[in-house]
Amino acid sequence: MPKRPTTTRDPEPEVVPVGTPKDESAERPTGPSVIAAYLKTLSPTPGVYRMLNTDGDVIYVGKARSLKNRVSNYARFGGHTNRIARMIAATASMEFVTVKTEAEALLLEANLIKRFRPRFNVLMRDDKSFPYILVARDHDAPRILKHRGARNRKGDYFGPFASAGAVNRTITMLQRVFLLRTCSDSDYESRTRPCMLWQIKRCSGPCTGEISTEDYARLVDEAVRFLSGESQSVREKYQQLMTEAAEQLEFERAAKYRNRLWALAHVTADQSINAAGIEEADVFAAHQEGGQTCIQVFFFRTGQNWGNRAYFPKADRSLEPEEILSSFIAQFYDDKPVPRLILTSHELAEQDLIAEALTTKASRKVELLNPKRGPKTDLVTHARDNAREALQRKVAENASQLQLMKGFAERFDLPSPPRRIEVFDNSHISGTDAVGAMIVAGPEGFAKNQYRKFNIKSDKVTPGDDYAMMREVLTRRFKRLAAENSPASSSPPLTPTLSPGGEVGAQRPVGAKEETETPQTRDAPSNEPEPASPDTVPTRPDVVLVDGGAGQLSVAREVMAELGIDDITLIGVAKGPDRDAGREHFHIPGQQRPRMLESRDPVLFFIQRLRDEAHRFAIGTHRAKRAKGLSANPLDEIPGIGPTRRRSLLRHFGSAKAVSRAGIEDLKSVAGISAEMAQKIYDFFNDKRT
Repeated sequence: MPKRPTTTRDPEPEVVPVGTPKDESAERPTGPSVIAAYLKTLSPTPGVYRMLNTDGDVIYVGKARSLKNRVSNYARFGGHTNRIARMIAATASMEFVTVKTEAEALLLEANLIKRFRPRFNVLMRDDKSFPYILVARDHDAPRILKHRGARNRKGDYFGPFASAGAVNRTITMLQRVFLLRTCSDSDYESRTRPCMLWQIKRCSGPCTGEISTEDYARLVDEAVRFLSGESQSVREKYQQLMTEAAEQLEFERAAKYRNRLWALAHVTADQSINAAGIEEADVFAAHQEGGQTCIQVFFFRTGQNWGNRAYFPKADRSLEPEEILSSFIAQFYDDKPVPRLILTSHELAEQDLIAEALTTKASRKVELLNPKRGPKTDLVTHARDNAREALQRKVAENASQLQLMKGFAERFDLPSPPRRIEVFDNSHISGTDAVGAMIVAGPEGFAKNQYRKFNIKSDKVTPGDDYAMMREVLTRRFKRLAAENSPASSSPPLTPTLSPGGEVGAQRPVGAKEETETPQTRDAPSNEPEPASPDTVPTRPDVVLVDGGAGQLSVAREVMAELGIDDITLIGVAKGPDRDAGREHFHIPGQQRPRMLESRDPVLFFIQRLRDEAHRFAIGTHRAKRAKGLSANPLDEIPGIGPTRRRSLLRHFGSAKAVSRAGIEDLKSVAGISAEMAQKIYDFFNDKRT
């Protein structure tokens, strides 16, 4: 395990005469001389180092076999790449953590990069969680379901899958084979007769006793074995059972096992890529073109292709694909389970070290291979082809999006193409379950990781008052923005955030790559900030679109005036007289008459896509909120009522509504409900009535 952090303080501070004001951010020393001061106390042990700027922000995290040797490289003048030179010049202090081995340092480095997101590390922009299949074991009749997020629920997890669609398809097939339930626990407890899934032979009906607890447990175990990679043994068992049933002339039972074998064959069918001999593996392939890199990841479990995902990390243009790939893999498994085999398209310089670190993390042997021949090479070649095609699509889409942004600026007389457009919309049904939604678009398309939803919670908002709802949403959004960043300090062209290679971006990097011991000599860096990259999304919008006409625009103007924001372009998008797409009216402050665009103008289609995406997101958020309210059980709101007591009440009375109408004596007759608890339940529902 890593030792306690050993943080080395800055060199002795300079003496400032009394009465002399000191601007720490301006006078605090930075550069090689600051780094050299740490060499006196550093030991040649493995560890992780952090570089901090004058504001105390972590700008780089790296690992080293010998901290002293690595830091000494940064302490010398000259001989660095532009990126490293800028990083050294910005370093005002350093912090160190010593560990026992270099493998531990690699794991700790990944953890710290996820935590601090330093700007000089490799950027892995898409870091959303993967879906898994969960066989939940917190119930007498385990349930199979899709799961995302923290794995804190009792049960067996299988994955990762590349997409939710792949999970849903697999669960549907598993239902046909193993007949496991997918219903919620509340539905299970309230069932008095089998549901439709039992009728169509996709559930064995444990809720109403159509199958015994022991037989259902055997089905669960078979499903777990299948998902764990024992598909062949499960298939052989069903073949044997089908043969035995046929020999005993029990043809209906034989047909049941035959149908399960068909479903199994469908699940394990070839999925456009040959994975013969591969039970559990992840395949990583990198393709680099025009200074950009795409990494394609394929997931194989139980001999099946469970999908793939493309990543587009940002890194210095001087880094080779194997360097980016090495850094990417080290960060990828920081919060994900590690398979037994990892295949790569390039030979990694730290291949043995990464394998050792992942073996430590997984507590079992992990192989990291770069195959040169055989069937594994076909998998890597297929992944590399997908990486190349994905990168070409990405480049083409970005070019098209940039043209649309330029056209947008021309149509609405903007000084430059917008780099961030925010669109706001509301959704409700007669004022109930009201929500606001904000979507974001930039030079690379929709930035879905920056979407926001707003639950309308002000008591002053009259149900159904769209203007008041829009006022609350815009106020909450821009009040926080105005408090955190003033216009002068947050304008991207004035205060760029440098990412690897001098590119400017609002997001901080997630990947990491330790610099080589002897970097090649490059030209000295310029002290001037480099120009903004066109493919980044800042945190402050250039344009705000509100779904509505002059009224909604007037609300937006009032909110901006109250908050003192005057550098954001406001546009109201209203449907035409007959609410037809293509006849939208654009309301702009200072213009008495709304503006219209040509019916076949690509910019008009672009704005329609923005509006439709905002509408889709608002409707989806509203439906999710309404569904949550419909499925909420009032018993969950009573203090002291847990799953066991809730189950007892529902079994006794049949529904929560019946519980609410029950008297105290009836409540006391339920197993597990004391007189005190019965009084509490009675008071809860009767207080609500009054």
